[in-house]
Amino acid sequence: MPDIHVSAAVIVDAAQRVLVVRKEGTTRFMQPGGKPEPGESAAQTLIRELEEELGLVLREGDLRPLGTFVSAAANEPGHRVVAEAFATTIDPDAVTVQAELAELRWITPADVATLPLAPLSVEHLLPIAWPALAG
Repeated sequence: MPDIHVSAAVIVDAAQRVLVVRKEGTTRFMQPGGKPEPGESAAQTLIRELEEELGLVLREGDLRPLGTFVSAAANEPGHRVVAEAFATTIDPDAVTVQAELAELRWITPADVATLPLAPLSVEHLLPIAWPALAG
């Protein structure tokens, strides 16, 4: 199965809500982030993507590495996503939908059952944000 390498952000606010985004032309919500440009580190990729997609300006010191996670890709059938994930906390008013994003939502654990979410979010990243989901 072909791999798609990305950087992804687990962004929480003071109320412990988690930010998810949906790209234009897709139905599933996922953590913000994206694919690297040549020569970028995972953190550099994430910082660039968050500024492009959400208008969020961060430094590497704002990101806490979470590790590497693998799941089925949400929007590319037959592919796996290999994500370098990072955590950060922000003010919800600091982000706006830009670039290829259609919408963003701040979700709680109650939203997980009803919102179409990417496998990476459900299997790995949301359980990090909310350990109770890990079972």
